[in-house]
Amino acid sequence: MERKQMAHPTYLTNESKVAEFEARIARGEKIEPGDWMPDAYRKQLIRMISQHAHSEIVGMLPEGAWITRAPNLRRKMVLLAKVQDEAGHGQYLYHAAETLGVTREEMIDALLAGRAKYASVFNYATLGWADIGAIGWLVDGAAIMNQTMLAHCSYGPYSRAMVRICAEEGFHKKQGQEMIIRYAQGSPVQRRMAQEAIDRWWWPALMMFGPHDNESANTPQLVRWGIKTKTNDELRQEFIDELVPALRALDLSVPDAQMHYDETTGHWNGSEIDWDEFWRVIKGDGPMNAARLSARQQAHEDGRWVREAAEAYAAKMTVNGRAPAHA
Repeated sequence: MERKQMAHPTYLTNESKVAEFEARIARGEKIEPGDWMPDAYRKQLIRMISQHAHSEIVGMLPEGAWITRAPNLRRKMVLLAKVQDEAGHGQYLYHAAETLGVTREEMIDALLAGRAKYASVFNYATLGWADIGAIGWLVDGAAIMNQTMLAHCSYGPYSRAMVRICAEEGFHKKQGQEMIIRYAQGSPVQRRMAQEAIDRWWWPALMMFGPHDNESANTPQLVRWGIKTKTNDELRQEFIDELVPALRALDLSVPDAQMHYDETTGHWNGSEIDWDEFWRVIKGDGPMNAARLSARQQAHEDGRWVREAAEAYAAKMTVNGRAPAHA
């Protein structure tokens, strides 16, 4: 059944439209592409969804580098499937963003030109095989917390994309957790490998949730309009409370000597994040920023012939009065 677009009488002022829009969100209704929405809502969604899509595409690189070095066929197959999933997640998200009026070409151009941001965590190097497990458990685990929240987002296409993505990310997290558990229970060399991976990825994973709430210009508006239902600090605390005891149960630790359980608050608390490092990475001065962007630029250039061939085929079919086979 075709969905009817929400009509707005011409006599309504912009303030009245915003009030009606916010009332719909308060009632738990989903905003759909054909519905009226404030320009700021649209812009926030384009920014957020496109950054999320870029993160999935760039996020293929740290783990993709280990496909040829996986220790056995099973691990290679699992890693191949995971990297393929990330590419699919990027596709879902680019499609969701396109429903807001931005083109895929505009988003990709912004990424390749260095104007668009993506998750800071992917600007760190994978230095050992156990890093694949740490990324799965910590990084994908942090992503799931954020994405589970976004599955309740007020914008319908984004919300529905998150439902499918979260289902697949759940497997990624379990795969990484299984690796770390296995190595933590293995030989001394494997235990050391697992601990070193946790040490490398703990702080970048915490940074994934973004700056403190009082330093985030976007959070209040995102929460008000139901794009986010939890703040950065709330999600980060949930992550810490889940991971610290789970790692300790394996006799692994986080690289934070001040980490302790606060009986008063019922939370695990530790040191402050190095926010200077966070902002350096965000601004392009991280360990792998240049390499990640260069890899995406090279891949885009290598695929130029495919895009040109597809365009030529479409043009030929149009001239001959036939629609292209993919239409």
